[in-house]
Amino acid sequence: MKVTIYTDTATLPALPSGSYFHSRELMELCLRTPHHKPYMAVVVDDDGEVVANLLAVEQYRYAWMLPQLHRHVRILGEGVYRTKKDDDPWSKNMVFSMMLDALTRKVQNHILYMEVSHLSQKMFGYAPLRAVGYFPVRWMSIHNSHHSHAPEERISERQLQRIEAAMARGIETHEVESEEDYKHFFRLLHRHYWFKPRRYIPADDFFKEMQKAGRCKMLITTYKGKTLGCAMYVYSDGDAYLWYSASRRKSYATLHPNAVTYWNTIRYTYKDNCKHIRFMDVGLPFRHNPYRDFILSFGGKEVSTFRWFRTRLAWANKLASWLWRE
Repeated sequence: MKVTIYTDTATLPALPSGSYFHSRELMELCLRTPHHKPYMAVVVDDDGEVVANLLAVEQYRYAWMLPQLHRHVRILGEGVYRTKKDDDPWSKNMVFSMMLDALTRKVQNHILYMEVSHLSQKMFGYAPLRAVGYFPVRWMSIHNSHHSHAPEERISERQLQRIEAAMARGIETHEVESEEDYKHFFRLLHRHYWFKPRRYIPADDFFKEMQKAGRCKMLITTYKGKTLGCAMYVYSDGDAYLWYSASRRKSYATLHPNAVTYWNTIRYTYKDNCKHIRFMDVGLPFRHNPYRDFILSFGGKEVSTFRWFRTRLAWANKLASWLWRE
């Protein structure tokens, strides 16, 4: 077997179906989006058939001084793998190791750090990631299931009462459709992430094209003509992933815009027949984490996981590995 890194889709072979985060469609969208550079690792067997693929996306800002400090790479999930045949000699762990190693060698010298997150299992890829110099950080993952109970059966009574009282006063959530909605959505989103340097917001057309293709849904929460909240979730392999969200929760605390936005997002994904809604950035597993407790009030399930990082400094990776040792 061999692995090849593609930076465009002109010669990209047909890929196995699965996660949207590792699809040709997302790669093409990233190629059209400013400050994005995708790398698709593809493994083929001795017969030339595709075994698996893994998409890494470099995001960057232009800077005249130390440009590598403004570049990072994210990998969401472990990639997509074809259905294994009885005589296939490979394992997912082995193929993942090949793709990860190739991608790391490709980009490691011109970026600040690489991040691997949202693996399906906590210990998946543990040995390959350690071998290439990544270090694990304990992280929290929360998802709400839709296949056995309706959202109304899972949310805490206190949270539901708070939301119903706010909605009775006139706050509401609807899909982003008009140019006016787009303007207010992006304005709030960019303001919210202005002081969050680790979270990079793509150009507005990135979201619009994804919505036009039916791959995501954007919601906006309003009150008397004012935008108080927004959320954007992506469809992938039967699930919904809450990728970006923002709210004016401090300015309009009595209306609970963050709770109303999250609640209506959960209801939208339930109506869309998604199996789960997955909250993508819950954060570190601190004993007191208000954001985590807030999400759990909607009836979600908490899961401990790892988020893996690798900087361009070998000594920093070794030090971090020691600090975050098991």
